[in-house]
Amino acid sequence: MMSKSVTLITQNEAMRSILTNLDKTVGSDSSILLIGETGVGKELVAEYIHRTSSRSMQPFVKIGLSALPAELLESELFGHEKGAFTSASAEKKGLFELADTGSIFLDDIDDFPLHLQSKLLRVLESRELMKIGGHTSIPIDVRLITASKIDLKELVERGLFRADLFYRINVVPVTIPPLRDRREDVPLLIEHYLQRFAPDKTITVSPDAMRSLIQYHWPGNVRELRNTIQRMSLFVTKEIDVQDLPKEIREENPIDYLLKACNRCFVDGNMTFDQITACLESNLIRQAIRQAEGNRTVAAKALGMSLSTFRDKLKKYDIGLDVS
Repeated sequence: MMSKSVTLITQNEAMRSILTNLDKTVGSDSSILLIGETGVGKELVAEYIHRTSSRSMQPFVKIGLSALPAELLESELFGHEKGAFTSASAEKKGLFELADTGSIFLDDIDDFPLHLQSKLLRVLESRELMKIGGHTSIPIDVRLITASKIDLKELVERGLFRADLFYRINVVPVTIPPLRDRREDVPLLIEHYLQRFAPDKTITVSPDAMRSLIQYHWPGNVRELRNTIQRMSLFVTKEIDVQDLPKEIREENPIDYLLKACNRCFVDGNMTFDQITACLESNLIRQAIRQAEGNRTVAAKALGMSLSTFRDKLKKYDIGLDVS
């Protein structure tokens, strides 16, 4: 049986550094916690970890914890014996047992119910589990990969996530940057998805359309880009132009961009006034540079600043002219 290969497409330095560090850890059995916004590709990274590890020929089991009702989660993860509860008409193996000798990926661990966290911790610490209604422990050997869309430390501080479980799964934390912070990957991903979804066509992207695609904020990250390219590939035969782009990409309002880029400013009650101001100002400058295609004079004029003040701001926030 051949191991399924997984390709992670990137030319972003931060992502390349992440992959380099992952390659150093895949040979171990250390738990890995992937942190990143919805749609950044955490599941793909988890699969990459498994497929490049010594367990690659063994099972890879994945589950989205937020997709399952809390009352079914314990049975799905750990299994149950026949007659353990009213609807348990037969014995059921849980996902941990099915993943034995391989890897298990628990997505949305931040949504894991508090009342089950102690059982999960026991399973991870003891490397054995007991089914619901069971009386005998079952030894398991799994590599744990979890993913969270938020910083779990915040949940720990609020008493919504056990600190001991957090430290158990956070052995190797990996933060995956959103697509808006690695815009140089957008053309590569577009080419990849065009070849994937329209292999029988030769579709190109006009310079103006590509500029809009690169500058767009991508709140849904790689998943949104993939779906966008798939949709356009159905209707375009030769070239994707600006009029072929979804309205939200063609007409993204600068204020909308700012609100999305500075989302943390408006929801993080721990930020000071100066920090919020710096976040807003630096993002306005970055957007002006993108729209001016790196021309400082044009960007400064658009913001109503003198060129000397604009230069001072670039130095203050350590902003380069290549922010595409």
